[in-house]
Amino acid sequence: MSRVPNFDELVGEVEDEERARLQRVHEMLIAAGPPPELAPEMEAGPTLAMTLGGRTPRRIQRRVLLLAAAIVVLVVAFLGGYITGNNKSASGRVLALRGTAAAPGAQASLRIEPSDGSGNWPMQIAAVGLPKLAPKSYYEVFLVRRGKIYAPCGSFLVKGATDGVSVHLNAPYRLRSGDTWVVTRQRAGDREPGTVVLRPLT
Repeated sequence: MSRVPNFDELVGEVEDEERARLQRVHEMLIAAGPPPELAPEMEAGPTLAMTLGGRTPRRIQRRVLLLAAAIVVLVVAFLGGYITGNNKSASGRVLALRGTAAAPGAQASLRIEPSDGSGNWPMQIAAVGLPKLAPKSYYEVFLVRRGKIYAPCGSFLVKGATDGVSVHLNAPYRLRSGDTWVVTRQRAGDREPGTVVLRPLT
């Protein structure tokens, strides 16, 4: 039986706000636990029945892949926050996002890099669990200020809920304390923000 990692040993001394955020991510990782072990028939390799189109092993494999991708996203968010909080030479901020009722199985991490000096704030989002959208639809990352959607920061597509995605974005705005981000579902020609599918962990 493996020892549960001690949170205080992992993060050391960090500010209260950062510590609370890291504590939430740490508890999610502990709750998720390790990926499930492969069934004996899958560990032994494909059989003729699998090759000819057996469905049960494929469903198991998709669930394992989805869980593994979700854990990777959480680990990226946790480690990014840990590095930012414990290394004074490291800059940037990692924001953990979770799915809303419109995408309950989705989760993501958004890393905001330092400004390039011209007012651009490069960002990278890593997401999993977002469903594939209909043609002419896409996902949009929006900056949120004072509780209201303020401005777009970039858009992306996904192949499907079991496929993770990692996309580079940009916030060409002067960021302020308290700024945060959400991800919405949009259709071509939309002039207003669509349905929010990912929002910050609270």
